Amino acid sequence: MAEDSSNNLNPSRQDASPSPPPPAPVPLTPGPRATVLQKTFNQALLRTLRANSYANFSGCFPTPAKHVPASLESVWRQLNAKLEESARAEFEDIIHERDAIRQLNELDRLMGEARHRRDRGQGHGDVAPHTLTPEELYRARLAPHLQEAQTTLNANIESTQSENVALSQRIQSQRSEIENLLSNLESVVADLEGAATAATQFGAEHNLRKEALQMEEEEVKARSDI
Repeated sequence: MAEDSSNNLNPSRQDASPSPPPPAPVPLTPGPRATVLQKTFNQALLRTLRANSYANFSGCFPTPAKHVPASLESVWRQLNAKLEESARAEFEDIIHERDAIRQLNELDRLMGEARHRRDRGQGHGDVAPHTLTPEELYRARLAPHLQEAQTTLNANIESTQSENVALSQRIQSQRSEIENLLSNLESVVADLEGAATAATQFGAEHNLRKEALQMEEEEVKARSDI
């Protein structure tokens, strides 16, 4: 009875959704991507070894190839074997240091889950918040604000560009007006210079006439005195 009453008093605890189970451990057996990586490495190494053929190798050592070809071929085989061994050992070290198999298997798992959710028609809204990483949470939180800020910034940029275009057109118009004023001013200056030149010539001719008249008057007066 006590247990039944306890269960009746806490129905919300029974209805509460349990936390999602922890993700299954990622197997260390190479998955699809890890297998493709190893296959790609093996193909690249095989092409490298084929490029270092005995014909190419012996061409670099013509004298030993002519006199001791068996020894030279043995050296070539040992060299290729050592090259293959070293390359594979270094590749395995990199795989181990980077934990590549586990990382690639985890990527395979995530991609599989994403495809499964896509096929079921599930969107981002079906993802439980407590399954998201801190980085995903703060990005989801900031995304609307960042989008709004981006929209405002784009609007300000467009407004500034429009103002710059209008200002450029106004400057161009003022520049044309200034050029017209300068052209008219040059015409006025040329007219003034022409008028000044004409006035100077007129003054000089007037002075000559005046002097000629004075000379004639003096000559007439002199004749009358005689």
